[in-house]
Amino acid sequence: MSDKVGAVLVVGGGISGMQSSLDLADSGYKVYLLDKNPSIGGTMAKLDKTFPTNDCSMCIMAPKLVSTGRHHNIETITFSEIKEVSGEPGNFKVKIINHARRISLEKCTGCGVCAEKCPVEAIDEYNEGLVPRASIYVQYPQAVPLVFVIDKDKCIGCGNCERYCKAVAVEYDQEEVEREINVGSIIVSPGFKTADPNIRPAYGYGLFPNVVTSTEFERLLSATGPYLGHVLRPSDGEMPQKVAFLQCIGSRDEKCGKEYCSSVCCMYAIKEALIAQEHTPGLKSHIFFMDIRAFGKEFDDYYNRARDVHGVTFKRSRIASVEEDAATHDLILTYIEDGHRKQERFDMVVLSLGLDPPASAKELSEKLGIELNEYGFCATGDYTPLETSRPGIYVSGAFSGPKDIPMTVADASGAAAKASGLISDARYSLVTEKTYPEEKNVENEVPRIGVFVCKCGINIAATVDVPAAVEYSKDLPYVVYAEWNLYTCSQDTQEKIKETIKEHNLNRVIVASCTPRTHEPLFQNTIREAGLNPHLFEMANIRDQCSWVHMHEPEKATEKALDLIRMAVSKSRFIEPLMRQEMEVVNKGLVIGGGIAGMTAALELAEQDFEVYLVEKNKELGGKVREIVNTLGETDPQQFLKETIAKVKSSENIHLLTETSIKNIDGFVGNFKTIVSHDGQENEISHGTVIIATGAKEYRPSEYLYGTDDKVITQTELEEKLEKGNFQAEQVVMIQCVGSRDDERPYCSRVCCGTAIRNALEIKEKSPETDVFILYKDIRTYGFKEKFYMEAAEKGVMFIRYDDDDLPKVENANGKLSVRVRDLILERELVLRPDALVLSAGIVPQDGTEELAQMLKLPTTKDGFFLEAHMKLRPVDFANEGVYLCGMAHSPMYIEEAVAQASAAAARASTVLSKETLESEALISQVDESMCAGCGLCTMACPFSAIELEEGIAHVNPALCKGCGLCAASCRSGAIQQKGFKDQQILTMIKSSFFEVI
Repeated sequence: MSDKVGAVLVVGGGISGMQSSLDLADSGYKVYLLDKNPSIGGTMAKLDKTFPTNDCSMCIMAPKLVSTGRHHNIETITFSEIKEVSGEPGNFKVKIINHARRISLEKCTGCGVCAEKCPVEAIDEYNEGLVPRASIYVQYPQAVPLVFVIDKDKCIGCGNCERYCKAVAVEYDQEEVEREINVGSIIVSPGFKTADPNIRPAYGYGLFPNVVTSTEFERLLSATGPYLGHVLRPSDGEMPQKVAFLQCIGSRDEKCGKEYCSSVCCMYAIKEALIAQEHTPGLKSHIFFMDIRAFGKEFDDYYNRARDVHGVTFKRSRIASVEEDAATHDLILTYIEDGHRKQERFDMVVLSLGLDPPASAKELSEKLGIELNEYGFCATGDYTPLETSRPGIYVSGAFSGPKDIPMTVADASGAAAKASGLISDARYSLVTEKTYPEEKNVENEVPRIGVFVCKCGINIAATVDVPAAVEYSKDLPYVVYAEWNLYTCSQDTQEKIKETIKEHNLNRVIVASCTPRTHEPLFQNTIREAGLNPHLFEMANIRDQCSWVHMHEPEKATEKALDLIRMAVSKSRFIEPLMRQEMEVVNKGLVIGGGIAGMTAALELAEQDFEVYLVEKNKELGGKVREIVNTLGETDPQQFLKETIAKVKSSENIHLLTETSIKNIDGFVGNFKTIVSHDGQENEISHGTVIIATGAKEYRPSEYLYGTDDKVITQTELEEKLEKGNFQAEQVVMIQCVGSRDDERPYCSRVCCGTAIRNALEIKEKSPETDVFILYKDIRTYGFKEKFYMEAAEKGVMFIRYDDDDLPKVENANGKLSVRVRDLILERELVLRPDALVLSAGIVPQDGTEELAQMLKLPTTKDGFFLEAHMKLRPVDFANEGVYLCGMAHSPMYIEEAVAQASAAAARASTVLSKETLESEALISQVDESMCAGCGLCTMACPFSAIELEEGIAHVNPALCKGCGLCAASCRSGAIQQKGFKDQQILTMIKSSFFEVI
């Protein structure tokens, strides 16, 4: 029996900690999720929207929030902190201090009466101090756990909260409790804090009321914020018409000791500028910046839309000072633009704050015995981004450096893979199995429908008349109960729905709120816990389809919402319980692509004791990394590659298939069958999951005389020459964004700026007298790579900015190159005569991407990369279950990012491979054999090969069917029906959309 412990401690309950916890719990481990705050949720709970999709932050996070809070193998330990850690990898002992809430976790119902009666005010940290809260409080309306806490510093002992608490939950004499837990591994994800806005006192924060921080402005935009989503000036409560966003406050500022780039500020400023304009018609947003760092997937599109479609003004300038007009409280900005001093008046100024290490960083490092880097973030290796200096303790999210939500979520899953790999021997040793009540038989019952209409703060209620919708619902046939909820997806409302089902004997439930894409599984699980079949649930999307798209037409939006509710009620009369079938899981994985991402994913699965097939079309492993000699780190990439290949080849769990191509993939999650071809021989392999790590390739330029002049080379070719020592030049010119950020490929290739600066530094190190010019649009050395940009400038590398309206011009006259570029600062054309012209070529999708996508029925972006299930919260998943994504098949990225994503893909795959059985889809097609004509149209229409003709009759394989409905639409005889969308159900919805009588 292993002495390793099958439990993991996750420190930090933000989106990163929740993702790690869910991945581990779903893979067979006990999880302790610890957070110093009274509730989990972290920074994402404060955000209004997320870029680049403008999804409501809480809307997309709520299902994860509730799932984490109710998971039977996750114990949330809130309002607590670590005291001491001892032991060794696989078997740590952790002492924890539970602070006194003075409210019973078990008794508190979250009703809020205590806060209503509390006479004492305190600062509301959730709303950034913009409004007060009571001294007894919950962090935010959807908090998990929804249990109040008494602010000990503000409590006056008046006794009101105890007097009015009907649950008898107030415990004034509650004291701190120390407990010890035993875990096999630890994940640290405490998040970050924002920079001090007074780091730039010339901007007037704290002096001028209309200068606010980006986090304060985020709350102003939010439906749960101090002004319920209305953007108002703090000085007078008026709606601003002109708002300035100042970038790099506490970032890229050597004088303040913050020379690193905080990575997310440009994008969240663009988001806030856009949302502010949505909330306040006529408002004009101006963003003052140095470089726009829109380096992520679809980020440049978002930036371009903001500028070209929505009219956000971008000014490349750093503000010198902010002054206030005392009479109007308007703000006057002084700045230099294109060499000219200017002044401009604004109603409000928003300071885009950078990201600092969390306040607890030093204390955590001492208690956990882990090292911090020069900036105070958790130290990690160049190519080991999830590993701390202490074995068995892993890191995820912004604690290791500034990053956005998708990379944070990928880190979280990756850290889960690392933590799991260490203790895989103890999988399932400490978990319990979730049990549900016996499912109620409603077959012969008259429909009793309950309707729950969500206000979603003001996300819905600001446009749709929710009380009117509730009253309307009460009069619809078979509706026996209807109510509105502030947030239907919150944990307390989920519990209320279960109680209401029992109290009113409901056998159908309708939720009118947001999209079923994110929330339907949550509500289905809730009604299953109440004893109903999960498919006795229907959803009306009155957010996306009403309040969002008709925000300026409230009457029409309300009318449409009533129509959608009426249609849902009409259909629910005919919905029926649906059953799933159990399917056996093949506990083996397939990884397609033998680059660094593919090898890492394979190794992570092998470490968890799963067999893996690693398929690589080339003879050698390594992919793009084989071409990389140096990086902006201290670790030799070739040595790292060599060690990784050696690990793959020596692993007993990895079946390495080089010079092998994929011919066909059939099957479904848990049971795929793939035909591979090697040296003319075809073989079939069976596996439960697929990880796509096919990488990308360098763009081959057709511009700037490349291919016709041997002095014009790419960065990859320059790197090879530098390594061999056969590169000499008196003057070198580098042109950025070749094959990127143009009309044909509007995305940023992410790695090009760093590559150019790395090679420029290499040239300067070997030949300091060589002149190096880098011609650029924006330098995008985000995160800690910013210091190399500064180093290059200090060593004499000259940076010249150009724009899309006036691209550099390259000529060869009499064997000599000339590069003409207009310097936007000097406002004149420069002529450079380099000995070498180096093109920073972009990254384009790998050959065969489209064929593989069609084989697995996977979507791709308009740029040709694979498209994940959700850009923010499912960055390595596909909508097709059992198929995952990592590395540059996802989008351009650095080695360490690909490693983290590959670990994440392995973690997601292990949630499937760790199980013996899975349940099939319930919303599948069924054939009425008496009506089937055997024409075969359905077999041709089915994209999943789920239908076969047997003796002239169509038969559906429930394991393969994904419920797309194409077969039902193509069936001429009407023999095929889609469960959950049968003709009777759809027709009654159509009929009720025209007639109010059902």
